[in-house]
Amino acid sequence: MVPQDVPARRRVIASPRMKILVTGSAGHLGDALVRTLRVLGRDVVGIDVLPSPTTDVAGSIADADTVRRCMRGVHAVLHAATLHKPHVDSHPRQAFVDVNVTGTLNLLEAAVAEGVQSFVFTSTTSTFGDALVPPPGEPAAWITEDVVPQPKNIYGVTKVAAEDLCRLFHRNQRLPVLVLRTSRFFPEDDDQAHVRSAYDEANAKANEFLYRRVEIEDVVDAHLLAVERAREIGFGRYIVSATSPFTREDLAGLRRDAPAVVRRRVPAYEAVYAARGWRMFPSIDRVYVNDLARSELGWQPRHDFASVVARLAAGGDLRSPLAVQVGAKGYHRKVATAD
Repeated sequence: MVPQDVPARRRVIASPRMKILVTGSAGHLGDALVRTLRVLGRDVVGIDVLPSPTTDVAGSIADADTVRRCMRGVHAVLHAATLHKPHVDSHPRQAFVDVNVTGTLNLLEAAVAEGVQSFVFTSTTSTFGDALVPPPGEPAAWITEDVVPQPKNIYGVTKVAAEDLCRLFHRNQRLPVLVLRTSRFFPEDDDQAHVRSAYDEANAKANEFLYRRVEIEDVVDAHLLAVERAREIGFGRYIVSATSPFTREDLAGLRRDAPAVVRRRVPAYEAVYAARGWRMFPSIDRVYVNDLARSELGWQPRHDFASVVARLAAGGDLRSPLAVQVGAKGYHRKVATAD
C-alpha cells in the first residue's frame, strides 16, 4: 500500500513489481528519486561513483560491464547521472564525453538488450545555450521545445548529443525514451558571481521561480509520470520548469522593467519582499514554457512563484519538504567518471 503522506501525483508507478534503475543516485535528483521510490515500496537500484545511503552500486556508467550488471531484470531507467555545468571548470572535456555521451550510450544499449519498457533521460535547459539571451533591446526569449539548441560549452554539447542518442535508440530499436529538460533545482549558491554578490541566496532563487527554476518535488513527479507515459508516447522532449505567470505579451516589458511586470502578475510579492529586504531582478531575459509537459505527461507542478510567495508570507520555507530532506550536495571537484 502507498503511504498516505506521499503526494498523490507521486503515486504513479503502477506496478510494485517494476524494477527501476536510477543513475546518479548520490546527486540531488537521484537521491530524491530513490527516496521517493523507496517510500512507495518500489524495487529500485541506485548507481553512482559516490557511495551514499541512496547508492546500491558504487560504479561508473562509463563502464559498460557495470551498466550491464545493473540492468539485469530492470523494467525502467531514470538516467540522472551527469557531469554538470559547474564541472566545466574542474573536469577535462573528455570526462564530459565519457560520462554524458558514452555513459548514456552504455545505458541505452543495455536497456535494449534487457527489454526495458521505459527510459527517462534527465537533460537540461542549458542545452538551449545562446538561444536563451536575446540581443540587447530585444524582448525576453519565449523558450519552448521548438527552440533550436545552441549549446555554448562542453556540458551543453554532450547533453544534446545524449538526447540525440536517445532519439536514435527509439527510432532504430523502438526503445520508449522521454527526455526531460529540467531547469535549475540545485540548492547551491548561484554560479554567477554578479548575482551572488548582489542578492541574498534565497532572494535570487525565489526570483528564478518566475522563469528558470523548478522545485525538486515537481521534478520527481515529472520523472515518475514519464516512466508511465513513455511506452504510449514513444519519444518526446519536454521542458520541466515551474509554471510562469507570464505571457508572450509580457516579454518586452520583462526585458525593460521586470519588477513592473511581476507587480502586475503577482502583486502579493511586493509586501513579502519588502519585509525581507529582497529585490526583484531589474530585467528577465527568458521564460521557460512548460505547456507541453503539462499537456502530454499530465504533469501538474505544485510550486511556482505565487506559491513560494504565499509560503514565505505564512512564515514557511522557500524549499519543499523533499528538498529539505535531500539537502545540499555540492559538486565533487576531483576528476571522476560519473555524478
